[in-house]
Amino acid sequence: MQKLIEGIHQFQAEDFVPLQLLFEQLAKGQNPETLFITCSDSCIVPTMLTKAKPGDLFILRNAGNIVPPHGANHGGEAATIEYAVAALSVKDIIICGHSHCGAMQGLLHPEQVASLPAVSSWLSGAETTRRIVRENYGHLDGDRLLAATVAENVLVQLENLRTLPSVASRLVRGDLHLHGWVYKIETGEVFVFDLVTGQFVKLGEYHPRIKTSVRRRTTHII
Repeated sequence: MQKLIEGIHQFQAEDFVPLQLLFEQLAKGQNPETLFITCSDSCIVPTMLTKAKPGDLFILRNAGNIVPPHGANHGGEAATIEYAVAALSVKDIIICGHSHCGAMQGLLHPEQVASLPAVSSWLSGAETTRRIVRENYGHLDGDRLLAATVAENVLVQLENLRTLPSVASRLVRGDLHLHGWVYKIETGEVFVFDLVTGQFVKLGEYHPRIKTSVRRRTTHII
């Protein structure tokens, strides 16, 4: 705790003053362009990863970056997304998974979270991911299986996102765009899902093309 308190003092003394005008403007209202949905893992800092300034990102975090589909009785995810889409009018939504995700590890090995009933219940929101991996990635194990699970889960949650009425309406209008990312913690690389090729590719090599329907990616592993 002392480290955090010292950090606040440093923020107030060194970081706040140069941005004071920005914070004064933000106090009157926010206007983020992007909703960033990611895992609660402490290794991921969305603003550091994207070099975003205060006010740039509306952030939703939970274990496993799970988006319960419309009608599911889970937490406040739907309300947060609805607010971002309908009230704040964000233009983009990013779902960002990450390497070595503990939630996805628990999904693959439910015995590891058997003593955590709330976690086990929450991970049921990724049951589609678990089944896809079980039925299509039997040839993988270890880190490669976990990497495939992380990537597939991003795609599953994107599909869940599309079921939310506020999102579906904006997608029909064509003024909202969805993106699937995977962040590789140990290298700092970000991979983005390419709708055309059905693959995750390095962000630096990604060139957006004509929008098409969602395709399942192949067994290419990040």
